[in-house]
Amino acid sequence: MPNRPPKACGLAILQWLIVKAGAYWRLIKSLQTGLLLVTGVAGYESARCSMTAWQSFLGMMGSLFLAISGSTVLNMVLDRDLDARMYRTCWRPLPLGTVSVNEALVLGLVLSVLGGGWALALGLAYGGVVLAGWFFDVVIYTFWLKRRTPLSILFGGIAGGMPVLAGRTLGIGSIDLVGLLLALAVLLWIPTHILTFSIKYAEDYRRAGIPTFPTVYGIDITRKVITISTTAAVLTMFVAAILVGMTSGCLRLLAVFGVTLVGLAAVSMARPAPKLNFLLFKSASLYMLASMSLIAVGTRL
Repeated sequence: MPNRPPKACGLAILQWLIVKAGAYWRLIKSLQTGLLLVTGVAGYESARCSMTAWQSFLGMMGSLFLAISGSTVLNMVLDRDLDARMYRTCWRPLPLGTVSVNEALVLGLVLSVLGGGWALALGLAYGGVVLAGWFFDVVIYTFWLKRRTPLSILFGGIAGGMPVLAGRTLGIGSIDLVGLLLALAVLLWIPTHILTFSIKYAEDYRRAGIPTFPTVYGIDITRKVITISTTAAVLTMFVAAILVGMTSGCLRLLAVFGVTLVGLAAVSMARPAPKLNFLLFKSASLYMLASMSLIAVGTRL
């Protein structure tokens, strides 16, 4: 049997690398990671850091990306059996077998070590916040509590608030009230994001054996929690925006976004419907993206 020509071998190797890189990329949940990076940028820019300090900014972006990606990959490793049972997630690389468990474990650990080490090199306070976010996400939320209690989302929310707190901490050199309020706004926003999702995919979560608010406490209580947490998140974000010195025009725009989101949550509670629930889920993500973008630019105008 004749040997394959070198050109054919090279194309086969290139194709394999592209497929593998695509599978690795799906492990980091790029949209989720991107949104968390935006919050980190908002925290950093809220400190009115000098635009000439580009080395610090790039260091923050690189270290946060690596640390967040590493924690996400490790979460995929820990949750691979759950993902295999859910229609929504069974297409992910680990359940499909396009990436082996050992590959994902090594990738997650390498990304986490590089991200955490880089963060510590930029500053002990900043690095401590980044590592705290990783610990709450991987160890407390995913490894310990996710399969035990629906209240695990509170600790997942703490992890979600760490990037914006980290960015603020790097910008001013310490943890302050504004940074904590921004992190709290993310924590309070998490139920809107997660609980609307758990309502939509309640059967999937039930099949996987994951305790969620809808399955444990019921849909009505879940919708009330969503409305209360949404209102608290919007108010906390607005207070933080005032404290960072956001311009009046941006503040008005932020208020419009917040009132719209709270209104959607209230209507969804009063007149529940699947389409409205999904609209609230999408709107929550857009609100967080828009509000953090306003935090980032509203102090520069």
